[in-house]
Amino acid sequence: MPDPSPGRRGTRPRNRRELILAAAADLFAKHGYAKVGMGDLANAVGIAPSALYRHFTGKQDVLAKVLAAGLAPVRELVRGLDLTDPAAAAAELASCALDQRHLGLMWQREARELSPEAYQPLAAVIQEIGHGLAGYVRSVRPGLAASDADLLAWSILAALTSPSFHHLDLPRPAYEELLAELVATVIGTGLPAPPAPAPGAAPAGVLRPASRREELLIQAIRMFASRGYTQVGIEDIGSAVGIAGPSVYNHWPAKLDLLVTALRRGAAALAMDVATACRQATGPADALHRLLRSYVSLSHTHPEIFGLLITDIDHLPEEERHAIRRAQHEYVSEWAHLLRLDQPHLDPVAARIRVHAVLSVVHDTARTGHLHRDPAVPAAVTAICTRLLWPNLTRPNLTGQPPRPWPPSGPARRAPAPRLITARPRARCE
Repeated sequence: MPDPSPGRRGTRPRNRRELILAAAADLFAKHGYAKVGMGDLANAVGIAPSALYRHFTGKQDVLAKVLAAGLAPVRELVRGLDLTDPAAAAAELASCALDQRHLGLMWQREARELSPEAYQPLAAVIQEIGHGLAGYVRSVRPGLAASDADLLAWSILAALTSPSFHHLDLPRPAYEELLAELVATVIGTGLPAPPAPAPGAAPAGVLRPASRREELLIQAIRMFASRGYTQVGIEDIGSAVGIAGPSVYNHWPAKLDLLVTALRRGAAALAMDVATACRQATGPADALHRLLRSYVSLSHTHPEIFGLLITDIDHLPEEERHAIRRAQHEYVSEWAHLLRLDQPHLDPVAARIRVHAVLSVVHDTARTGHLHRDPAVPAAVTAICTRLLWPNLTRPNLTGQPPRPWPPSGPARRAPAPRLITARPRARCE
């Protein structure tokens, strides 16, 4: 997709449609779909707003075309991967991921704004990409079960799209090499056997809270996550619990308070997890293991809240938004700090990029419907992310042979004089 390049008013470049799409992709990624108007798009390419309608029926049409344009090269690449050279295929995927860096964020945050008719064809492309990556995985590990190849494929996609959610950067060759290594590491992960079903386990989410205020919050979180904050009204929330919309105000001053409370809870849970891990850990590796297990558990128990921390934070008032972003930044900083205590040779920026990839694998798989419903996924995702954090324990392997399990038996490895609190961020990151 070409870079936005405003033209002079009164001129009509042949590639105006492509220029509009490039400008829209940039504006949607920076500001969010809800905050960008057709006038903003017109100004970005130096035309009158009415001229946009020669190319698109409206803003939703622009969004659908932006997403389709971003997904097209990914689909074509996955369709044409050279399955006889897995390492070269991983490098191609890494390069494409950086070329389409904003695509993951736009898909997760903006696609909910589309009508079902516009959304379904794009979702089908995503599914095709996932199936193609599963085929790539099975070409490398031909004996792998289909369900395991599927999980590894979606984990690869999560790792590749993780740069969409931060501003960290490396020289392009080093960045491509790191992403390709993440792909190889995911493929080489040996997955644990599925757990035996718990006898008499009750379905999740069958209990209703005694508090009407809490019940409204639970329903609002679910609706915000599935439809987007701007697409949910007070009437919708009230109806979900069987009361009239105005009655919601007996429990919550405004719709925004529901979103603020949800995101505060998510940020507070993460901060408490860091404090607990650092208090109980025997060393940095043990602390990372504790954080990973806890993050997997929280993400699979409350996928909607952790989704909202990605997709709807921009709807908060400025002061609140900065506070939540600062909490997210500090959370990543603690992971990166522990990772470098355990592996001091790691470049600080590369360590943070690796942490972001791990977090993306966790919350993306938790928010993918068929994976979220599979009770084997949390343990398998923990195994994948463990390998991503410790890739050199066994060499990432593209031969189809499973790696040795991690962690080994015995006490956690200790680093000399670890400092497990108050990490100092050293890289710019959301």
